[in-house]
Amino acid sequence: MDSGNAATKALLGKSGRPQPVGGSRGRLATQVFLAVVALVWIFPVAYALLGSFRDYAYTSKHGYFSFGGFTLQNYKDAWQQADFTHTMLNSAYITIPAVLLTLFLSCCVAFVVARFSWKFNLALLGVFTAANLLPPQALLIPVYRMFRSIEVPFWFSESGTLLNSYWGLIAVNVAFQTGFCAFVLSNYMKALPRELYESAVVDGAGVLRQFFQMTLPLCRPPLAALATLEVTWIYNEFFWATVLLQSGDKFPVTSSINNLRGQFFTDFNLVAAGSVVIALPTLIIFFVLQKQFVAGLTLGATKG
Repeated sequence: MDSGNAATKALLGKSGRPQPVGGSRGRLATQVFLAVVALVWIFPVAYALLGSFRDYAYTSKHGYFSFGGFTLQNYKDAWQQADFTHTMLNSAYITIPAVLLTLFLSCCVAFVVARFSWKFNLALLGVFTAANLLPPQALLIPVYRMFRSIEVPFWFSESGTLLNSYWGLIAVNVAFQTGFCAFVLSNYMKALPRELYESAVVDGAGVLRQFFQMTLPLCRPPLAALATLEVTWIYNEFFWATVLLQSGDKFPVTSSINNLRGQFFTDFNLVAAGSVVIALPTLIIFFVLQKQFVAGLTLGATKG
């Protein structure tokens, strides 16, 4: 009996709390490992950020591993040469409607899948998630031909088709992203108490009222997490923009890096400055929605 109490005290330690197996050595090894991984992960970003503040003439003379030659001229030149004012507006025209449509449509699909039991429930969710199972490159030719064949009014698209149109690019992004969001939201909506909906039905609330006034407010944490992810993914998307856009004045901000490459040599400090500028909007959105993003990712983690 005494030996059992001694073993229990050893596991609990002086604080009375359970101690990790391996003791202080295990904790030290874990901390060292995490520190090394963090440094490996941060090094390329930190190196690019440092290079964006350095003059090309200085680094070409002293090397990139030297220290000095700091300047802000790279950001001014990158903004002018890459025409970030115009391309960021293009990205906003594409990203904002695409994210809003994706979240709204995925909420509709998830609500139907989670709240109504019928024969084709899982089949419906599978149809929407099927777009995430194939690589975009495999669908390049059929999507391009389909968009070229669909005729629309010239006020909708100056080409008369869905090619070279913001709405065509918005549509393809919504189609590819709705499945993932619907899958995440349906799992969250299934965890909502059914008693809430039963009480709402007793009070005379219809389906639309249950959706807009009950379900959507309760889904704010996962919607914030998905909004952060979708803004990042759609904002950084360049593959479909290259395929579906034919006019240079409609290309998103991700295409601006090509404008910073010289014909005979490339100023990598200038490219680094442009990359930092492109990454800033997504970083700002992440830090603004950081609390909601973390809360959305950890929903149900402590549910037993």
